[in-house]
Amino acid sequence: MKYTILFGGEAGQGPNILTNILGQALVKRGYSVFYSRDYQSLIRGGHNFNVLTFSDKPIHSNEGKIDIIVALDENTEKIHKEDLKKNGIILKGNKENMYYAGRLFRLLCIDFEMLEQELKNLKKRFDENIKEAKKGYEEEDKDFCEVKFLKKNDNVFMNGNQGISNGAVKAGLDIYYAYPMTPATSVLMELAEKQEEKEILVLELENEISIINAGIGSAMTGAKTMVGTSGGGFDLMTEGLSLAGMAEVPIVIYLSQRPGPATGVATYTGQGDLNIARHAGHGEFPRVVLAPGNPKECEELTSQAFYFSQVFGVPSIVIGDKHLAESFYTLTEKPKIEPSRKLGSMMRYNSYEKDENGSATEDPEIVKENINKRIKKFEEIAEKARKFDQFNSYGKHNSKNVIVSWGSTKGAILDSIPDLDVRFIQILHIEPFPEIKKELKDKNLILIENNATGMLGDVISEKTGMFVDDKNKILRYDGRPFLHDELKKEIEGRLKR
Repeated sequence: MKYTILFGGEAGQGPNILTNILGQALVKRGYSVFYSRDYQSLIRGGHNFNVLTFSDKPIHSNEGKIDIIVALDENTEKIHKEDLKKNGIILKGNKENMYYAGRLFRLLCIDFEMLEQELKNLKKRFDENIKEAKKGYEEEDKDFCEVKFLKKNDNVFMNGNQGISNGAVKAGLDIYYAYPMTPATSVLMELAEKQEEKEILVLELENEISIINAGIGSAMTGAKTMVGTSGGGFDLMTEGLSLAGMAEVPIVIYLSQRPGPATGVATYTGQGDLNIARHAGHGEFPRVVLAPGNPKECEELTSQAFYFSQVFGVPSIVIGDKHLAESFYTLTEKPKIEPSRKLGSMMRYNSYEKDENGSATEDPEIVKENINKRIKKFEEIAEKARKFDQFNSYGKHNSKNVIVSWGSTKGAILDSIPDLDVRFIQILHIEPFPEIKKELKDKNLILIENNATGMLGDVISEKTGMFVDDKNKILRYDGRPFLHDELKKEIEGRLKR
């Protein structure tokens, strides 16, 4: 079984709380749940909607056709009714969002007591919410499907930014600096709520230049430090990134992508910042770039980012995107956290080439020696990276059709390929890049990315000498994520039988 529900309305009408309440309840009943958010860059008004897909089998993405539409305003029905399945249902009317929570739980044959518990967990407006929810539950007289209790479980329902936050805390984070910028903003909020409990410091400064410089200063004193931003803010950090490379400062940067250039489409998703993550800053210096594809990997790779930065004294970048940052996934496995000791110590740091005392120097022999040391780190980091899973493999291992991708596209790809003759290789480590040449040799390569130019394909060509044919590039760059039913058709058209 698999069902998809769309919750739509204006900003401020509460579709997020409504979606989360149902999602939490379904996960507790043993179902796999995924939901994504689509919203405009507005505080009030406009059209926002969430799409929740749940199944008794693993699910990691949405599909294009809808079973139930919850229309908190008239605009939702107008925009989305064409996507409603033949036997689908529209819940509409001038009602509060918790009224629709009641109707949904009744439609899905979920006991009202479970809804009551979820409303208690909100810890606000309980009396008002329970009254509206009970009214909706009692007024609904249809059974859409029966959501049975499948099994007791310890599954976790969380989004990518929560994974980034958890991974940083578990890695021993001391200080987090950020200036609010969608879609990285909620990491600032998540960590701020944990300051006292986890004994960390969270600071919002006036701009991204201040953020990176304060972060570098804190890291120089020995604090495990992370900064967060999106593409436009990362642009402002590039001079500081070069300073970290020169001074060998262990700092972690969370780069959560949205469409660019400039402001782009500020509240939507894309994977257009891979090149700047790899190449930002002037001069030649090593860095680590890691690309998680779900919240569990967000935790794991954030801890790895701290590990690499502390062991080698380099900047480590965790690159995500809006779809991963704000979508909620059902996690059935616990993350593997990589511990790391603090590298930093009180010493002289310099943005110039320096001698053994940390003093600026222009001596050509010392300059050459310093550069050689930095370049050698590329090899040392690559060697150390082999202790980790640098890529994941799914599907039919011996298939002659191989999909390659990275980041949040993972979910839709996994949901597209169960009955296809294809292997999927998900790249986790962008820098250093994994040794995958033998995995790709003599294969029908299919590239899937949320950008217009196939940036990972260029990296593969650079690192392996192998090229993906343009006709085998499945690229989406309208600010929206892939839907698995549509993606499956695209993949099928590129398979070799």
